[in-house]
Amino acid sequence: MYLTEHFGLSLGALVVWGFMMAFFFNLFLWFADLKRDKVLLITSFVTFISYFVSDHLFTWFENSGIYLQWALYDIATLSLILAGAFIVKASLKSPAFVYVVIGLLANTFLFFFMYYDLHIIENTNPWILWDIYSFGVNIVDFTMIVALIVDRDILGLIKLKNGIKALFKGQQVKHTA
Repeated sequence: MYLTEHFGLSLGALVVWGFMMAFFFNLFLWFADLKRDKVLLITSFVTFISYFVSDHLFTWFENSGIYLQWALYDIATLSLILAGAFIVKASLKSPAFVYVVIGLLANTFLFFFMYYDLHIIENTNPWILWDIYSFGVNIVDFTMIVALIVDRDILGLIKLKNGIKALFKGQQVKHTA
């Protein structure tokens, strides 16, 4: 129990540190005039600040109600990122932007499912959702960090989306002809 609790806290700090490093890396690229992507800079900054604040407030809410708090943080983070992208009127073709939006949505759903399971249903028995949550949130967080640093389609999600889109577009063309 002792090892698990401290590992969880250390993992949270590692995630915050990863988002901070991703932001600093993108800030360096901006000032070095190597990559002037405003959306990437805004996305990495807002994500870092959100995770930093939510990690520090975690100690104040040490019950399972934290899942609702984290879901609300992710919704607020998503809103700020989308608003920032809208304000700068930049192209939203950055793979990192897409990965962060998808990642925040996935985490939000996982947080809401955990909150629902623990507070609405009042389930106290571990089951598969808890395992999916434990691995899923951490994998999604680290995927977002890597995406913010490399700004590439690391899992092929954008390529998959474009392939599916082309497939349906091809069927519509064949169907109407």
